[in-house]
Amino acid sequence: MRRALCIVTASNDEECLHRNLLASDIVRRRGVPVHVERGAPSASIAYNRGLAATDAPIVIFAHQDVYFPPVFAAALDRVLDWLDAHDPDWAVLAPFGMSVDGRHLGNVWSTSQSGLVGTPVDMPTPVVSFDEMTIILRRDSNIAFDEGLPLYHLYGTDIVQAARAAGHGAYVADLPVVHNDSFHGRLGRDFTRGYDYVRRKWRKALPLRTPVLWVRWHGLDLPWYRLRARRSFAARQAKAGDETADPKIYACECGWEDLPPAPQSRQKRHSLKEDT
Repeated sequence: MRRALCIVTASNDEECLHRNLLASDIVRRRGVPVHVERGAPSASIAYNRGLAATDAPIVIFAHQDVYFPPVFAAALDRVLDWLDAHDPDWAVLAPFGMSVDGRHLGNVWSTSQSGLVGTPVDMPTPVVSFDEMTIILRRDSNIAFDEGLPLYHLYGTDIVQAARAAGHGAYVADLPVVHNDSFHGRLGRDFTRGYDYVRRKWRKALPLRTPVLWVRWHGLDLPWYRLRARRSFAARQAKAGDETADPKIYACECGWEDLPPAPQSRQKRHSLKEDT
């Protein structure tokens, strides 16, 4: 890595953390420091604590079940070079998010989908929301997470909107990442609290497309999503992969890791829809 950076994560599962994030090439081989927050009441509080406890100019906020393969470091350097040249006042960056016209952008492996998800981009592309698996922040933008947003959902949408409202760029770029996530069954009441908060806070910016569903003034997209999710539960569960597997196997299937190929490659690209 040509730049000073650090990783901040919120963790409640030591086994998951060590199997994935702490096994990443940029941590084990390149020595990027990792600050772990435990027991925080919300992602925003955890991440702001991590931001205050570190001083690197580039901060990677990552889920504990994220694995950064060896190709990630060079990809991030290229993206940061591009941003330095084209938008030095950028604020936030991610490997996956929603375009202004409502497309899922990115090139990431999702174990819960058993394949690659997103539409790859050739260059950093402006977006309206992020998936929270990984968010990269430029410290000098002075953007931080909103501690009024409860629990652990939709802070990727909120911070993109905060950056855009402050006149800073928010981008998705080609950053190969393995999200070794477990099957997502249903959206619970914790999601409802975040959804209602974002819907109130950004009412003037609505409608907003998040990676999961639309946020509109009437709030009806959430119950409709839940209905479709109930109907598709069995099919989605059957498709999900094994999140306890070594993420290097999935990275190898994507061509991001130099390992012997798995017996049966499951690499495929999935089109994400609201009802899946």
